[in-house]
Amino acid sequence: MTRFARDRRVFFVEEPVFDAGQPHARVTVCDGVHVVVPHLSPDDAGDADTETAVVRKLLAGVLEGYNVTAPIAWFYTPMALPLLQDVRPSAVVFDCMDELTGFAHAPAGLRELERALLMRADVVFTGGHALYEAKRDLHANVHPFPSSVDVAHFASASRARSAPADQRAIARPRIGFCGVIDERMDIDLIDAVARRKPEWQFIMIGPVVKIDPASLPRHANVHYLGMKAYGELPAYLGGWDVAILPFARNDATRFISPTKTPEYLAAGCPVVATSIRDVVRPYGEGGLVAIADDPDQFTAAIARAMTPAGRAGVQRAQALLQTMSWDRTFNEMRAQIDRVLPLDAGRTAPRSALVAQTCSTI
Repeated sequence: MTRFARDRRVFFVEEPVFDAGQPHARVTVCDGVHVVVPHLSPDDAGDADTETAVVRKLLAGVLEGYNVTAPIAWFYTPMALPLLQDVRPSAVVFDCMDELTGFAHAPAGLRELERALLMRADVVFTGGHALYEAKRDLHANVHPFPSSVDVAHFASASRARSAPADQRAIARPRIGFCGVIDERMDIDLIDAVARRKPEWQFIMIGPVVKIDPASLPRHANVHYLGMKAYGELPAYLGGWDVAILPFARNDATRFISPTKTPEYLAAGCPVVATSIRDVVRPYGEGGLVAIADDPDQFTAAIARAMTPAGRAGVQRAQALLQTMSWDRTFNEMRAQIDRVLPLDAGRTAPRSALVAQTCSTI
């Protein structure tokens, strides 16, 4: 979105906050992006219809206040589709980053709203190739965009001058994961490997979401460091001996394309992952990432990854990473959007405003 904001106004609509006496929308500008946060009354929490109606009204007011007409409507979730009711977009983008219906406690009506969004969308992007294969027959204009990577940012891991304070005292070897810790995580796998190798230190970075923290492995060699800012990640990754992607194989992971795969490799970390489709191909099949599923295989793969031979995949990955920049993804997405815009919309600077709608009742 920051790249789109270079030549058009971008309004990024976040989830509502229930802390207001009177509903209002707060707009702040971050890296050129207008971040819209609806503030609702606590009385509206839990009532999906009321919440949607209030947010829709607030969004319409924001767009009117900024004199936005015929914007591009960009959806990250079908649950935000009702917000389109008061907007007359020049084009509709559905950026389908995951198969949300596969998650536990997916909201009622999600499938119906996705069908409706697919009917409204002018172009559909998918967050990986597995998801593209699942969606390509549902729309005439679908394009896969697997995870991109800021290579320079993560490559700075090797130049980190000092170790983060909460990681500094942890012994080595360090086996690390960063990302959301939720139902997609193979908790039993982590538990089993940590038990097998008490001398290895497992570092888990990220928020615990939608699962009971008490269900996580609690061993002396498993360290939960919490959520870190994007800018902090290279310093942490620079102190790891191996990075892992210990995802379970379930409905929630069937179509994921983990952003962390190229980020780990760009940071110089050898990677061990479970057999997630978009990790196996191209990373596993290309010998860039080790693939293992059961505890014994996963443990052995980590051990190999700490040898010179096990680190060879990191070097082989560098050529692929150079083709995966966010600039390239942005340029290709923008080209696809320009193709579906009406001839009289967005052709001259400033381009049509873009409204990215992540607000939902999930």
